Amino acid sequence: MAPAALAVPTAGDAATLLLGSPTASPAPLPAPDPDAPTAADLAAGIQRRTVAPVAAGELDTVPGSTAAPGRGEVRSVRIEVERGLPVDGTRFAGFVLATLNDDRSWGHDGAMTFARTDGEAPITVVLASPDTSAHLCGDLRTHGMLSCRNGPRAVLTFHRWVNATDEYADNVTGYRQYVVNHEVGHALGHGHERCPGPGQPAPVMQQQTLGLKGCTQNPWPHPADAPSPAP
Repeated sequence: MAPAALAVPTAGDAATLLLGSPTASPAPLPAPDPDAPTAADLAAGIQRRTVAPVAAGELDTVPGSTAAPGRGEVRSVRIEVERGLPVDGTRFAGFVLATLNDDRSWGHDGAMTFARTDGEAPITVVLASPDTSAHLCGDLRTHGMLSCRNGPRAVLTFHRWVNATDEYADNVTGYRQYVVNHEVGHALGHGHERCPGPGQPAPVMQQQTLGLKGCTQNPWPHPADAPSPAP
């Protein structure tokens, strides 16, 4: 019997031996999710950045309570969130109370302190969809793009809670602190103020959502009286 012929490797076979078997091209990475919350969003209670014109139209009180941490007259605050918003109510409530109890806010130097309740309260902070917030603001004609104070309610539109404004695009947390302090400031009896001059901090009672008018960002009633928290 004639000996079997030996197979002679070709150049392609040699390349396969050296480089290994060819592999499929890696699957393309998924596109970033534009509605995914950032860390700052999550801290403010936002679970998705989708802003629908309206949610369920009904408000749910965030359950639970927290004691006032400071000295001074205690102001009770109830927190309500429109049902169906992509919001963690407990985190939203924590953000609101942390803002109000910051020493740069209305309770500076023991002027007052804020407690949260799920019962009756003289101040209610509401987070609602654009259409529902416009309805709650009544004759103020916010068109869902502006927050307001109507009676005991400080009504925050979810549109601004997510998107802030162009002038606060680099500081959405600062905008959220501003709008809480501004609308609760109305509930405490404070009226609107104007920009005092170019380059100066905008008063917290300035309508900063409508433009800084040459002033600089400022979320606080007492911005210079307390140090910023450590990062």
